[in-house]
This record gives sequence, structure tokens and C-alpha cells, in this order.
Amino acid sequence: MNSLLKLSAAGFFAAVAFAAPTYAALKAGAKAPDFTAPAYLAGEPFTFKLADALKKGPVVVYFFPAAHTPGCNLEAHLFSEAAGEFKKQGATLIGITAGNTSELAAFSKETEHCGGKFPVAADNGAKIAKQYDAILAQKPEWSDRTSYVISQQGTIVHAYSELKPNMHVKETLDAVKALKK
Repeated sequence: MNSLLKLSAAGFFAAVAFAAPTYAALKAGAKAPDFTAPAYLAGEPFTFKLADALKKGPVVVYFFPAAHTPGCNLEAHLFSEAAGEFKKQGATLIGITAGNTSELAAFSKETEHCGGKFPVAADNGAKIAKQYDAILAQKPEWSDRTSYVISQQGTIVHAYSELKPNMHVKETLDAVKALKK
């Protein structure tokens, strides 16, 4: 009976740890770390450079754990549906992952995911995620689900960390719109 109680308690604490929101360490006003990463747009490879993207306007950088996983599939689809609105606001959108990076070319063009509407970048070794404090605690070789809005001046204006993918688009789009006010 004592073993069953211990097992139940361990299960409860594990569930709480996985369900609890995470919090990005980079706060509004912090300088966004510069990065260059191999990326794909509609299956085509290119090199994404944050510095170049910032010359055009604000940048939304959203980290996700791994391509072709349920939550990441949903999040990519939601960003894909809103990609036109981000563009209308003058923002560049980029997804970054350290997980399943060999699958990013396909992930970037599949209509049920990115649909070729925005690029995704490979973060092999989670080097960029570490700079942005977006490491998944349960699997440190993968990125966490953390989204940042970076102003054209290169500063973080909004950060949102939550393993549930549903609110990342709203959080970042609202922050981008607030930049115009």
C-alpha cells in the first residue's frame, strides 16, 4: 500500500511539472542575441540571419520542441494561418527547433504545418535556444515552446513561454500590433 501511495505522489508531481508553464528568462528590454541558422522555406534551404531580418522590421522568433510532434504541428499550423497578418504588420516570422531538425525541409512545406508561409530553422545542439533561455527542461537537447517578439532595434519587447501551443500566435501578434501604436 505504501508503494502505491509513493507511486501516486510521484505521478502527481510529474504531471504538475509537465503541465506547469515555463517562463522565459529574457525579459522585455533585454538585447536579443544575434544568430544565424540553416533554415527552410517551402522546403528550400537558405541561411536565416536575425540581423538581416531586423533591417526589415520586428521579428517573431518562436522556439518549438520538435518537428512532426503533435503540439508543434498544431503551433506551426496556427502560425501558418496567421502568417499573412504578421506580414501585414511588417513582422518577420521564424520558427526554430533543436528537435527532429532533419525533418525541417518537409515540415516547412507541408500544408498541415508551415505550408511554405514562413521559415523554420535548425538549432542543432540547441545553441540558439540556450542563448534565449528556451531549453526544454524535460529534454535539454530540445528547445522549449517559447516565443519572443524582437523590435527592429534588436530588443525583446515580449516573451511568452507555455508548453501548450494555443496562445503563442495571439500573444506574439498582439505584441507586434502594440509596436505600431
